[in-house]
Amino acid sequence: QVQLVESGGGLVQPGGSLRLSCVASGIIFSNAGLAWYRQGSGKAREVVAGIGRGNSTTYRDSVKGRFTISRDNAKNTMYLQMNSLKPEDTAVYYCNAALGPRAYWGQGTQVTVSS
Repeated sequence: QVQLVESGGGLVQPGGSLRLSCVASGIIFSNAGLAWYRQGSGKAREVVAGIGRGNSTTYRDSVKGRFTISRDNAKNTMYLQMNSLKPEDTAVYYCNAALGPRAYWGQGTQVTVSS
């Protein structure tokens, strides 16, 4: 059974930092394409950043230079380091793992940026 578990969300002031983690089980992690998505209240889910099997990375424009995605295949874990957080980054953040035609999702972790 595939399971993705996110952690690291919380309440942070504007300009602060958080580090999200996503631990995977039940899949060959090193073969998966990975991504972080987010969904704000009343908004559609959007991709934030992705990392391929060869560690190539992509970011949505609004987070470039502030967020860093990484993976540790030995620990079956993906990370999202978020710096210089803004109120508009407030959302539920989800990790996603893609293996061939199948995609798996975590349950999400809430990130709230507010003073």
